[in-house]
Amino acid sequence: MLAFTRDALLASGVPAADAEIAAKQMIEADLTGFDAHGIFRLSFYVSNIKQARVNPKPSMKVLQRAPSTALLDGDNGIGHLVITAASNLALDLARATGVGWVGVRNSNHAGAAGIYPEMIASHGMVGIYAAVSTANHMGLWGSAEAMLGTNPIAIAIPAGKEAPVVLDIATSVASFGTIRQYAISGTQMPEGWVVNSATGKPITDPKRVSEGVLLPIGGHKGSGLALIIGLLAGVLNGAAFGHDVVDATGPGTGASNTGQFVVALDVSRFIAPDVFAAEMDRHLGELRASAKLPGFDSIRLPGEDRRRRRADRSANGVQLPPTLIKQLDELAANLKLEPLGARN
Repeated sequence: MLAFTRDALLASGVPAADAEIAAKQMIEADLTGFDAHGIFRLSFYVSNIKQARVNPKPSMKVLQRAPSTALLDGDNGIGHLVITAASNLALDLARATGVGWVGVRNSNHAGAAGIYPEMIASHGMVGIYAAVSTANHMGLWGSAEAMLGTNPIAIAIPAGKEAPVVLDIATSVASFGTIRQYAISGTQMPEGWVVNSATGKPITDPKRVSEGVLLPIGGHKGSGLALIIGLLAGVLNGAAFGHDVVDATGPGTGASNTGQFVVALDVSRFIAPDVFAAEMDRHLGELRASAKLPGFDSIRLPGEDRRRRRADRSANGVQLPPTLIKQLDELAANLKLEPLGARN
């Protein structure tokens, strides 16, 4: 999957070093179980490059830099590349001052949100990532008009022997990528994901999602969180928000000007890292051992399943649905590449 993704990006005009980075970040989503954000989206990414909606050879620039902050212009590059660069810059700032906040403009969809904070956590720091979604599918609480994205946020906190705590959530009940997967498989959605804009009634057919708005997590609370993320990742960075958001799956070839931000926080500025790691392990162990409500077999900590899935899929491979394999075979034929199934 890594080699196929890299080769597809190379065939689309992406330089070799950039193709390696982008492929690694894309397939990391599949390894950690975020299937709606991995190779599932490769054809979409390639199509956007071919249509000149995404720049395969960006010249990223730091427009402003202070001791703890920076503003990065992604030059309409592949989002995975832009946010990897932003994450590395945030780490550099945090090493010098204790905290690094990097705002991003002129970027694109960057895949699974948790990849970037987890990358920061691997350096012993707390990582935060948030983004304006590349399409509006939610309304502000009570609104029938989709003017907000499913704006994701992810936070990673390092531990010791325990898995890092990694919270990776959309601010909608279901991410739009998950809804796309339902549409491809022809599966009905549960009630409570989408409501009709005119009637307020539930929509369960994923192919009719355009007739309604996605519902936020926690009612007005999730709606408020999506708004705050949009303002900080979009408006603050000079990136798109509200009516300015360009749906990268829609007509036209305009750039999306996606806004994101990455934060790195140096644990050592607050507590000795070994003490922090030991305390994290102690508290996580106590939480896992807490009494369970009826109907629950275990207490789930954010990040545990992520680590387990990565180990399992790295060893045993990733199961891909037949519809996706067919789509990837068509992509291989169009790009004159060896099909995924033919590779060892």
